[in-house]
Amino acid sequence: MTDFGEDDFFVASLKGVILKINPSARIVDITHRIPSFNLEAASFVLSSSFRYFPPQTIFLVVVDPGVGSARKILLAETRNYYFIAPDNGVLTLALEEEKVDQLREVTNDKYFLPEQSRTFEGRDKMAPVTAWLSRGTSCEEFGPELISYEKLRAEKPQIKGREIFGSVLYEDKFGNLITNIPSGWLNRLQEKAGKARFILSVKGHKISSFVQSYSSVKKGELLFLAGSVGTVEIAAGQKSAAKKLKAKVGDEVRIGVKDR
Repeated sequence: MTDFGEDDFFVASLKGVILKINPSARIVDITHRIPSFNLEAASFVLSSSFRYFPPQTIFLVVVDPGVGSARKILLAETRNYYFIAPDNGVLTLALEEEKVDQLREVTNDKYFLPEQSRTFEGRDKMAPVTAWLSRGTSCEEFGPELISYEKLRAEKPQIKGREIFGSVLYEDKFGNLITNIPSGWLNRLQEKAGKARFILSVKGHKISSFVQSYSSVKKGELLFLAGSVGTVEIAAGQKSAAKKLKAKVGDEVRIGVKDR
């Protein structure tokens, strides 16, 4: 997964390096359309997809605004998977969900390409390490152990009285706004509010259509529902909720109740 897009030579170079070292590697693209340098979006997309892959999958994540700097390259082995990425917080959400068995700083240049560029460490360092790992090289070979890794700093959702406070975490291709509010929290709010109905507030708009599916409302009507990644999602019938609301990642979202 990268933010390289698909118009240049970047993605092909990564794949070429991996296949030259391990011709039998099976490479699957999550996406190469992460918004440039957007660690929060990358962390979310990875956390929403990695668990559906088979055990022992190796995830190479190159979203690296600090390329060539003093930032580390991280190798994480969890109970089920391996992750290789810049140590810049991009693995935050995925590693919160997995039991981490070991963390390593990738430093052993034996496993890098002979000629290296400070501007393309994904190709020259991370891709070859991924390939050698896929061939069975032990994690211990790649560098020293770490006791911690960089984490993105994000406010957690909260329940205060009869109201839930959260924020927009991600905007998908359809303009749906995925929040950081767990869908199950609505049940907790319902327990406090009895038969009251939910009202979601974002960007000065109040949305009362809490439904089961996108097709439950008229075209263009705003709604919110329990999304596929386990959090509350804001959408509009066959339209972009982000455009209708002029909302973006980071905007506050509140869910309260109104007595029927």
